[in-house]
Amino acid sequence: MAGHSKFKNIMHRKGAQDKKRSAMFSKLSREITVAAKMGTPDVDMNPRLRLAVNSAKAQSMPKDNIQRAIDKASANEGDDYEEVRYEGYGPGGSAIIVEALTDNRNRTATNVRTAFSKHGGNLGATGSVSHGFERLGLIVYPASAGSEDKMLEAAMEAGAEDIQSGAEEHEIWTAADDLHEVAGALEKLLGEAEAVKLAWKPNITVDMDEAGAGTLFKLLDVLDDDDDVQTVWGNYEISDEIMARLDQD
Repeated sequence: MAGHSKFKNIMHRKGAQDKKRSAMFSKLSREITVAAKMGTPDVDMNPRLRLAVNSAKAQSMPKDNIQRAIDKASANEGDDYEEVRYEGYGPGGSAIIVEALTDNRNRTATNVRTAFSKHGGNLGATGSVSHGFERLGLIVYPASAGSEDKMLEAAMEAGAEDIQSGAEEHEIWTAADDLHEVAGALEKLLGEAEAVKLAWKPNITVDMDEAGAGTLFKLLDVLDDDDDVQTVWGNYEISDEIMARLDQD
């Protein structure tokens, strides 16, 4: 399990993908509203909004919920959220990046700092770990979308920079500025992606032992439960053997 693994990178083990679905929809709605407020409510004219809507669709968010989030921005309703990024070190020397949308920076900073300190980590200054990551575009398709050769050919034709194929999914990486264009080209070739978003890809990964991985998951769970936290990225790698043992706990 890699720390840069797509939209569900902090959803793991024992059906956690189904946990607190309404909370997930709330976070997706917040991102849609912010994206629509920062640009235009037209998804064809607003790349960030299109990414947010695509992410919501990938999580089976109802169309009515998506439209309400867009309408909220058009009516200038709701809180004014600002984007905040936190960086720090988790268990086992893992580097963690937390992206949040908040209407109260003090509350969010306190919650994130407490989560790190209680679970074997410590929060650093902005830039303390992001220098070890690249800001890239990430497009994810399920393994069923096609063979590795088919996906590689499609990714090259669409202008992607790299592709990593595994047993469950294909991760297609692009330059951040090319994400919208490449995703559109791939959609014509392969259909709608499972996830399309900006991501932090680590340059070097850290192998986690069983104890460190167990503590790391507790940290990720706490961060995931925070309403202000949108996404969490890390440079950790966890072997299948350790994942299997943790699943038995």
